[in-house]
Amino acid sequence: MASKQDIDFIYTTLDKIYRMSQGDTADFSGAMYNGDYSMTLEAAQLAKHDFITDNLNIRAGSSVLDMGCGWGPMLNHFRKIGAKGVGLTLSDGQYQACKQNGFEVYVKDVRTVKPDDYGTFDAVVSLGAFEHFCSLEDYNAGRQEDVYRNFFETVYNLLPKGGRFFLQTMVITDKMPAPEEMDINADKNSDAYICALVLKLHPGSWLPLGSEMLIRDAASYFKMINISSGRLDYIKTIQEWNKNFRRFNLRKYALLLRMGYECLARKEYRHLIPVFLTSPIKVCFERELMEHYRIVFERL
Repeated sequence: MASKQDIDFIYTTLDKIYRMSQGDTADFSGAMYNGDYSMTLEAAQLAKHDFITDNLNIRAGSSVLDMGCGWGPMLNHFRKIGAKGVGLTLSDGQYQACKQNGFEVYVKDVRTVKPDDYGTFDAVVSLGAFEHFCSLEDYNAGRQEDVYRNFFETVYNLLPKGGRFFLQTMVITDKMPAPEEMDINADKNSDAYICALVLKLHPGSWLPLGSEMLIRDAASYFKMINISSGRLDYIKTIQEWNKNFRRFNLRKYALLLRMGYECLARKEYRHLIPVFLTSPIKVCFERELMEHYRIVFERL
């Protein structure tokens, strides 16, 4: 799994810029447009929140665990409808932001959660965190599916029979170059280069191969209720995020300039500049090197 240091690198380092661009409870996972790309990003994110609460039977009084809660957009939604949300993150920046907004959040590796930690829940959600569970080292050692099966068992133990789990995650397709083919020095328009940028953006992380792997590894613990592709929705979401990032804010631009200087001065951060200029995840979706799924599971 991506380490706490890896997660902090991605999310805590850019915490203030994210929230200045996307809002104090920034929703940094793909929205749900349902084919209507005239919707605002805010409306599409709300559509996703409503889809989750409807499909997981979450209502006032329900208890919900958000595994990888980010800056608390789902926790905020649960609070608005009267449900009790508990969030987990490995990012110190996200933890502090959530606490400032009055959410119940803990710094915790979600793969190690047990009922003794925070109790059991009526429903569990995870939007984007699954992408960080398997490391490239796990993949190379043949442990990827063991990692996923162990995670599904963890969620199983937190739910009653018939309890539901919503998983939203990116996956790779069979068009994705093998890890050894990815090269930060390759031609700048090549798949090898674009995918190398994705690895730089998400150090310590490797994605599952298609939805079939997820469904197979969950099968001992969950039956699948609903699955849908969010690839085109995610492309639109990233386009809207990029507009928000570019929207002028003096304090934000001062932080970006300082970060740009640090990226140039520190070798380990220099790749962030082409990452922001290229939007490699968006390119991977456009080239169908990656897919994106929303899956509703029900505990056996």
